[in-house]
Amino acid sequence: MVRRKRRVRQAGILDVAAQAGVSPATVSRFFNHPDLVRYETRNRILACATELGYVRNRAAGSLNRGKTATVGLVVPTVDNAIFAELIQEFSSSLMQHDYSLLISSHGYDLVNEVDLVRTLLEHQVDGVVLVGAEHDSETFHLLDVNNMPALTVWNWSRELRIPSVGIDNRELGRLAARHLLELGHREIACLFPAGSNNDRAADRRHGARAELAKAGASAALNRDVECPYDIDIAKQRVRELLQDLPPPTAVLAGNDIIAQAAMYAALSVGVRVPEELSIIGIGDFHGSAALEPGLTTIRIPAAEIAQSAAKTIVDMIDDGFTDSERSQRMSGELLVRGSTVSPVSSAT
Repeated sequence: MVRRKRRVRQAGILDVAAQAGVSPATVSRFFNHPDLVRYETRNRILACATELGYVRNRAAGSLNRGKTATVGLVVPTVDNAIFAELIQEFSSSLMQHDYSLLISSHGYDLVNEVDLVRTLLEHQVDGVVLVGAEHDSETFHLLDVNNMPALTVWNWSRELRIPSVGIDNRELGRLAARHLLELGHREIACLFPAGSNNDRAADRRHGARAELAKAGASAALNRDVECPYDIDIAKQRVRELLQDLPPPTAVLAGNDIIAQAAMYAALSVGVRVPEELSIIGIGDFHGSAALEPGLTTIRIPAAEIAQSAAKTIVDMIDDGFTDSERSQRMSGELLVRGSTVSPVSSAT
């Protein structure tokens, strides 16, 4: 016979106050405004709360304030190193403002994103943060009719209906293309994923093509290949491109995943990087610098975007204003490493 374990009463604020020898009001003040409590008293309250296993009831406090102290973040995927960095930094920054994070992933499906935003609203989040510039009109409608403080991150744009904190992805594409052009490359292969449901990739591709067209690099415009953020598929695409006559002297990849795949593909068919094939990515993912040779890429300031976005959404929640003046544009940075050099024909 299995004996049921009797449920032990959870310690409350009165228990902590009694054990610490202070008033319940002092304990409450410690958890809400610790800077207003003397150092010695803070230490005593914390020690007693830890010993008793006291867990603060945020829900009760939230009801009194009319807030839940939570922010919802909807990302395209969690299976991507740079979005993982965004989530981690955003969560850490929110914690500094005493907010918690609810995360959802729509899998690059903007219709699915509508349902996820609705669910976040049902959970009474205080603010919503979306990734990218393109979203279903129903998503904006839900945010509008619920007077929900909201902003987008990653893709900065003047034309967004809500404030944005991020980078100009077209400029990232231009930076990558300009670097290859300045080295003397004209036989350039571009690999980007489909732009549907991924405005970041679409904007990078648009910026790269505009820069190549301005330089008259017609061969590069004819080697514009659709390629998902998948290493195996990207490797196959690059192997096929290397069979062209003449073969490309450079690969411009939509992000570092495709760029890393291009390096593996070149190695597998005996093409030397960078002597015979220069490769540039976008993102500066973890591990890109450690490749041999190190991957030249455009750094996206993910941590800075996340920190700024956290402060912005908290400010919007606190004062209730959602004006576009809160938008912030940040810049990418070209990191030249060992995977790009001038083509042989230009160097000789």
